[in-house]
Amino acid sequence: MSHSSTQPFTKAEMDAMREAMRDRERLKDDFWAKLKRFGGRIPFAEDLVAAYCCATDPATPKRVKLILLGALAYFIIPADAVPDLLPLLGFADDAAMLAAAIGQVADAINDDHRGRARDILRDDAGLARQA
Repeated sequence: MSHSSTQPFTKAEMDAMREAMRDRERLKDDFWAKLKRFGGRIPFAEDLVAAYCCATDPATPKRVKLILLGALAYFIIPADAVPDLLPLLGFADDAAMLAAAIGQVADAINDDHRGRARDILRDDAGLARQA
């Protein structure tokens, strides 16, 4: 499911992202479970958690939340063109999606969001509390 900026999402991909975003509690649970399982292998984990912190911050504008929640939903969608179990390559499409989303809303992800992300990822206990 790797996409360039000229290749639109398929209807199935859009439907899966909408479904994941509809149930925010499930999105939260699935996000932390996947991050806990693969976190050590994801080189962009801090950006991913910072995006999550921003998306769940009540002060974040709705447009920014929707963009970030779409990227987070894409991260947890189990169907990938490149399976997440493959070393290094498995998360390439997720990283591209996250980079595109962050590129759209970079100013909204502030030092507090990044600091919270570092705190959560600093040790397994922080991540375990979230999951």
